[in-house]
Amino acid sequence: MRPVAAALLFLLAGCGDKPPTIIDGSSQEAFERTTAEARRDLPDADRIVYDRALRTVGGRHHGHPDPEALARVTFDGMTAAQVVEDARARD
Repeated sequence: MRPVAAALLFLLAGCGDKPPTIIDGSSQEAFERTTAEARRDLPDADRIVYDRALRTVGGRHHGHPDPEALARVTFDGMTAAQVVEDARARD
């Protein structure tokens, strides 16, 4: 393979990498959309930890009047990998 062609292939391969999805907690709709998108960024093995973290956020503050709002505030601005890392650190 010619060096120029090889360099072009490597350049094109790098263009396919998209940045991780950032969870948006600004509204329930945005949160649901971005958490679903962020989940797709994870390998299958991490998705279970991610799903559990999203469902059990209310356990951080027992008796919070709105667990959905708490989840939006807690995970706003995080990536799925950060959610998994945080959940594992809490285990």
